[in-house]
This record gives sequence, structure tokens and C-alpha cells, in this order.
Amino acid sequence: MSKTYRIAIIGCGGIANGKHMPSLSKLSNVEMVAFCDIIPEKAHEAASKYGKSETRVYVDYLEVLADETIDIVHVCTPNDSHAEITIAALEAGKHVMCEKPMAKTAVDARRMVEAAKRTGKKLTIGYNNRFRGDSQHLYKLCSDGELGEIYFAKAHAIRRRAVPTWGVFLDEEKQGGGPLIDIGTHALDLTMWMMNNYEPKVVLGTSYHKLSQRENAANAWGPWDPSKFTVEDSAFGMITMKNGATIILESSWALNTLEVDEAKCTLSGTEGGADMKGGLRINGEKHSRLFTTEVELNAGGVAFYAGETESAPDLEMRLWIQAIENDTEPVVTPEQACVVSEILEAIYESAKTGKAVYFD
Repeated sequence: MSKTYRIAIIGCGGIANGKHMPSLSKLSNVEMVAFCDIIPEKAHEAASKYGKSETRVYVDYLEVLADETIDIVHVCTPNDSHAEITIAALEAGKHVMCEKPMAKTAVDARRMVEAAKRTGKKLTIGYNNRFRGDSQHLYKLCSDGELGEIYFAKAHAIRRRAVPTWGVFLDEEKQGGGPLIDIGTHALDLTMWMMNNYEPKVVLGTSYHKLSQRENAANAWGPWDPSKFTVEDSAFGMITMKNGATIILESSWALNTLEVDEAKCTLSGTEGGADMKGGLRINGEKHSRLFTTEVELNAGGVAFYAGETESAPDLEMRLWIQAIENDTEPVVTPEQACVVSEILEAIYESAKTGKAVYFD
């Protein structure tokens, strides 16, 4: 008889409700038994929707971790508390899925990696875009060497006007930054995963506060409050890897552009290229002619049957639980996520100092 894993949700806000809890609720071998939030109403609401009869509600995460019957903890709190809660959970003997980015600082990210190694517990980071259909297919192509050596790439995280005005997104103290650390982190993770390259050599970055102080600005979620907008509205980086490869990272919540792409990448290799613009496209050269192929990712193909595909969050949660059940490495390893955090921090540092940041 297979084990039923007991899960605690720490932080019952948007990402927990939008991704973690709905997808976990579809798995037959898990049950959410503890819900924790500094706003008690949020924890009670989550418990009433996703909990069992014996579910418990907390405001102090340390009380959650004291429950020895809990196997897994999902950390869905603001960035500045990721490391503190994750490390404490690992040391309490729990496996941990922590939302992205791994931590507010690179030092904290490295502490999380060390804690996972020290405790022998599994740790993964919530980079859910790896689990999309186009991402999964492109990763297989890259792993099979169909693009050859990928030596140039672009990581896209561009919104024209979509500044998140709720929660603590605009608070630099809580989040550590704006679009770069929020959505740029997804694009960079996706790109480096495709390249299987986690060895940066030097980073040069810029960040801007050009539109953040506009009053009554056009925005997908209504005007932002300029007095609370303490993070950048856009940031850009150029990363040179130790093997000579180059990655251009672009991120914005507000930018005067029509080139809008989020959590996508463009790859150029010695044998071919790929991009995620308007679907997944592969390009290359065969028999002295150039070609472009648009990959059909729909499950259908038979009249009146669309087929069923697993959503990215559902696949993410299922594979995470399977990694624990089978004692295998999670799809997103803490070591990979740590390098993403180190590069993001280097871009911020370079933007402030005007100098390139070199890695050892």
C-alpha cells in the first residue's frame, strides 16, 4: 500500500491558491493537513476548501514544523522569508517545495542548498514554466542535441503594462526587486535549463525606474501607487558563461514596447535554433536550404476529440511527489535554482555600480 503524504501549506495567498493547492488536491496520495498564514482568515479559508476533517490552522510556521506527522512543506510566502522557513523545515525533517525565486539574496540561496545537503531532505523550487508542453518538448530536443551547442540565447520576461499592485510585489525590502526577480527569474531558469549551462563567468546589468512614478498609469490591474513602487520597472542583463555562451535577459512590468513575451526563450545553436514566439518554432538548415518548423503541441488530431493534456502546475506537483516517493532528484534542483539567484543578484549589483560582476 502506497504512503499518503501529509503536506503543510505555509503562506495561503495568491500562488498557493492559484497553483499549489488546486494541483495538490488532484493527487490521490497526498493530503493537505496544515495551513499557515500570518492573516488567519486566509489560512481558515484554505483549510475549509482543501483540508480534511482533522486539518489544523496556524499563524506561526514554527508550530507547523513541530508536527512530526507532516512529511512535506510548501513555502508560498514573500521572498524575504523563503530561506528562513525553508531551512527550518528541512532541519525539522520535512521535504520542501519553495516558490520562486529561491531566495531574496544569493547568500540565502546558498544556505538553502547547504541545508538540503546537510539534512538529506529534498528541496525544489517552483519554476513551473519548465512543465509546459512547449518547454518539455524543447528540452527533449535540446537534450538530444538537435540544436547542437547552444551558444547564444535570449530569456524573455517582458510585459508592456502589467504591474502587480497587490501583496508586497512593489516592496523592495520584502521582495528584493521587481520584474527581474519576479518574472525574469522564470525566463532565466527556463533558458539555462534548455542550455544545461550553470557556469556564469561575468554579468553586466542595468535597471530602470522610468515609468514607476507615473500617476494614474495604464495598467492591467489598475493604476499603481507611485509612493509604494520601490522596485525597478524594468531590468536587463547580459550573461557570459564560462564556455563562452551568451545569454541576454530582458524583464519588465512596464515598458513602451509591443514585443511582449513572458517566460519564454530564444535559442541559437550550432545545428539549429528555436523560439517560443507564437508557439514553438524550430529553425535550421538542411540540404543547403533554410527551414522553419512549427511544432504542433495539441493533443488532438482526430475529429471531435481534443484529447486531454496535463497542465503545467499539475505535472509539476505530480513529478515533485514522485521524486519523494521514488527517492529521485526533483526536476528543479536547488543547485540549479541557486545559480539563477546568483545571476539575478549580479545583475542588480552591476546596475547599481555600473561595473561588470565576475564569478570565480
